[in-house]
Amino acid sequence: MRKPRGLRAAVVAALLGLVAVVAGPVGGVRAAGSAPGTVGDITGFEAAGAVYRLHAGAAEARVSFVSDRTFRIELAPDGTFADPTGKDIVLPQGALPATRWRDAGDAYELSTSQVTLRAVKAPLRFELRRADGSLVWSEAKGLSWDKDTTTQTLARGAGEQFYGAGMQNGRGNTSHRGSTVEVGVDYHWDDGGHPNSVPFYLSSAGYGVFRNTYAPNTYAFKDPVTTTAQERRFDAYYFAGPGAKDVIGQYTELTGKPFLPPLYGLEIGDSDCYLHNANRGERHTLDALKIADGYTAHDMPNGWMLVNDGYGCGYENLAETAKGLGDRKMTLGLWTEDGIDKLADQVKAGQRIAKLDVAWVGDGYKFALDGCKKAYQGIEDNSDARGFTWAPESWAGAQRCGVQWSGDQSGSWDYIRWQIPTYAGATMSGLAYTTGDVDGIFGGSPQTYVRDLEWKSFLPAVMTMDGWAKNDKQPYRYGEPYTSINRKYLKLKESLLPYMYTYAAEATRTGVGPVRPLALEYPGDPEAATDAAKYEFLTGEDFLVAPVYQDSDTRDGIYLPKGTWVDYWTGRTYQGPTTVNGYHAPLDTLPLFVKAGAAVPMWPGISSYQDRTARSPLAWDVYPQGTSSFTLYEDDGVTRAHRAGAGATQRVKVVAPRAGAGEVRIDVGASRGSFRGKQTARPYEFTVHTGDAPRGVVLAGRPLKRLASASAFAKAGEGWYYDASDRAGVVRVKTAPRSTAHAFALTLKGASAVGGKTPGTGGR
Repeated sequence: MRKPRGLRAAVVAALLGLVAVVAGPVGGVRAAGSAPGTVGDITGFEAAGAVYRLHAGAAEARVSFVSDRTFRIELAPDGTFADPTGKDIVLPQGALPATRWRDAGDAYELSTSQVTLRAVKAPLRFELRRADGSLVWSEAKGLSWDKDTTTQTLARGAGEQFYGAGMQNGRGNTSHRGSTVEVGVDYHWDDGGHPNSVPFYLSSAGYGVFRNTYAPNTYAFKDPVTTTAQERRFDAYYFAGPGAKDVIGQYTELTGKPFLPPLYGLEIGDSDCYLHNANRGERHTLDALKIADGYTAHDMPNGWMLVNDGYGCGYENLAETAKGLGDRKMTLGLWTEDGIDKLADQVKAGQRIAKLDVAWVGDGYKFALDGCKKAYQGIEDNSDARGFTWAPESWAGAQRCGVQWSGDQSGSWDYIRWQIPTYAGATMSGLAYTTGDVDGIFGGSPQTYVRDLEWKSFLPAVMTMDGWAKNDKQPYRYGEPYTSINRKYLKLKESLLPYMYTYAAEATRTGVGPVRPLALEYPGDPEAATDAAKYEFLTGEDFLVAPVYQDSDTRDGIYLPKGTWVDYWTGRTYQGPTTVNGYHAPLDTLPLFVKAGAAVPMWPGISSYQDRTARSPLAWDVYPQGTSSFTLYEDDGVTRAHRAGAGATQRVKVVAPRAGAGEVRIDVGASRGSFRGKQTARPYEFTVHTGDAPRGVVLAGRPLKRLASASAFAKAGEGWYYDASDRAGVVRVKTAPRSTAHAFALTLKGASAVGGKTPGTGGR
């Protein structure tokens, strides 16, 4: 073991810019060498601003504060620190926080204004407390290692729940408590696999941990919790926050916020091979335009196409194909196993999406992350577009450059079942855009295709993939009634673009993706962490999606958390918390609920975001209850101008009665901000779920005309109509074009609350 370092310590401290401090107790340390060991007693301590060094015999630990609630702990068993990740994952941070330390006798206490990390001296063991003294986490024993791994052992709280670890197929939107989770590249893309894993987890106790490494990890959330990385160094960042959203925000502040996709990236995409396709016969790249025409002929939205599959399928006439797709309101992408040396020319020819695979991703980890970043940057370096990539087997940091895709799967009922918890669960690791192919890449059937497309329409990113299945898998291939049902959901996805895009912009600010586990929005609900909520998720705060994953027209076990929930299709209301069994869900019906208080922005009647004109309406689907609001975000949707502040927000506030019948007031704020193509004036449409007819409707202080029928309403430029047959009764209102620079109010006189229920309070 090593003695306190005396004069040598002072010399080293001077060289390192450190201040030597009185050493702690001596002894109890195993020799580091290559033998297994557990860190022993502190034998020396040094402080330099926000960085602290702790010596324990041959081993050394280093604590570095990044912010007042984020810090890093490193341990080198042999005393030599290393960082194989370099600058790959962790981004440059701002000014270091003010810190202080004190010798508390049994421990050194390292503090910011928000937290105190206690380094217990004999043996060295860490525990974290908040400024009020409350415990966040504590090590059950000191950091340990063997020749190949390092492990942290934490005490587990009585009701502590754990989430994260990236994309965990079949799991993730409910707690990992009691389970062992693998984090690493495995190319196991079915149930139980972990493509796109992330060495980050978070706890319901209000903290998160990011293991800064390229090594595989194993997290056993048992009692005690053990987290192991397959490398002989320990390097982890810790985040303390009031809740999961805050912790995800801190983690993505460190490793990068999710990128903001272009609007076409939030539309469905189509992927296939159009040259040398052994499964389809010889075709040419321009034949992709025939598929694009199929979408148009069937009145089906499609935002982009990957026109090669990368496995012997090349491309030709790229610029002509890009132009042809553009004429059809679609964008060109390429999926290739080649390197990125051709990317510049491809982007100049019109490529805007890069699907990464094989040579792009290789064995994952650093190679995959570098490929994601380079492809993303290659698109931006050679166009004014936003980088947009898709990849399997990515790593921490990939949220800032791409969509994470769960790999090759086969369409089936079981495939639908296990995918439901996968993507919402990945949100808990800062992955905002995760998805799988509609009905898989192999197999499938007309029924599983419809059921899969229904719920995936509520994911931000999704595509259909051909080339390996027996038949092409575009959404119009199976004929009726399947084509009409698929069209219905693709059009609904398209109309909800302003809602989804607003949440995408929120993800770029906060790190929290649009698709969310119930546990994220309802952390105090004990059922949200359990299997009661496993096969459902939230899109934003307002939509609860409970997919049908069996060959059945009935869905059981739909858990609705606290609040009033409105059936999107019928208007029936449910008071949560409750479990709905026997929900009638024929093939054309996705069990879908809206939280009372919601105000949902929509673009009605479009098949592409490019259908929008300067005079297109903005619609609001309103479910009045209490006081609530929604702030719409808009920009040009395609270029990078938003990064320089070119964007706008518009807040809509809804105030409804607290009991019985009364007014519903909708305050539409002025649009704040500017961007190229912003509407200076636009008509508005409102669908207000009141359950009865108002005495009148007043727009900006003047009464609107009540129209006698749906056809009269459709023809009118302004007015209102009550439709008793639509979803338990809705009021429809439309206005003439109004300046977006000015606020206005819409008041429904004497309208009742949602479904006649006693309203509560909602809001965002």
